[in-house]
This record gives sequence, structure tokens and C-alpha cells, in this order.
Amino acid sequence: MRLIATGLAVLAAASFALPANAAEGNAAFFSGANQSGTKSPVDLANSECVNTAPVRSGVNISSADIDVFYSADCSGSSYYVLGSLHQGTFPFPALSYRVR
Repeated sequence: MRLIATGLAVLAAASFALPANAAEGNAAFFSGANQSGTKSPVDLANSECVNTAPVRSGVNISSADIDVFYSADCSGSSYYVLGSLHQGTFPFPALSYRVR
């Protein structure tokens, strides 16, 4: 019983340390297909458009969705949604993204 109470206290303290708008978890893009090549972390706290070197795949282990664009500056009508708790290989090299 004491172990459970201690665990709950630790979880409660950790939840107060997070900003209210920050998505929990982590996400990353990779230069190659199927999560291979160079890994680039995603800043889940930043909801603005971020330009990136060309990436071909990603993994999203967070509560947020990530819109992945095939053009710079999050422009264009064609994009890939890397949903919460998903991974994927993009059909084209991605050049920008936005966390939502």
C-alpha cells in the first residue's frame, strides 16, 4: 500500500511540472524510410511551423498529432498526418511540420 501511495505522489508531482499545453511523450523524424537513417527529435511544445531537412519517416509516441508537409513553411494542400501513437513512412520527402 505504501508503494502505491508513493507512486501516486510521484506521478502527481510530475504532472504539475509540465506546462498545460505541452504534449506528453516524444516524437522524431528520420532521414530514411521505416525509421532508419539520421534521427531528428520533434519539439512537441512548439505549435508553430518548423522547416526541416528532408525526412522520409517518423514516429509519434505522444498525445499530439503532427501535420507533415512536403513543402517548406507548412504550405501546400498535400500533407501527411502522423497521428498520436503512430509511425509512418512518407510517400515523399517532408520539408516542414506543425504539432497540433
